[in-house]
Amino acid sequence: MIPIIDEYMCIGCGKCIEVCPPQALILTNERAHLREEFCEECGFCAPECPVNAIIIPFPLSTD
Repeated sequence: MIPIIDEYMCIGCGKCIEVCPPQALILTNERAHLREEFCEECGFCAPECPVNAIIIPFPLSTD
């Protein structure tokens, strides 16, 4: 799933950008911004965020 970035929570540390293999994340106005067309949905970015500003939505089970 495509990550969701809460740009209000983001502190602009850049840790998510460092671990993004396709370089889909960039800093814009000192906040992380996702370029969805480059995102490979790997999920590496979310655990690196020290303020939990990145959420990976998971689909609800239909079982």
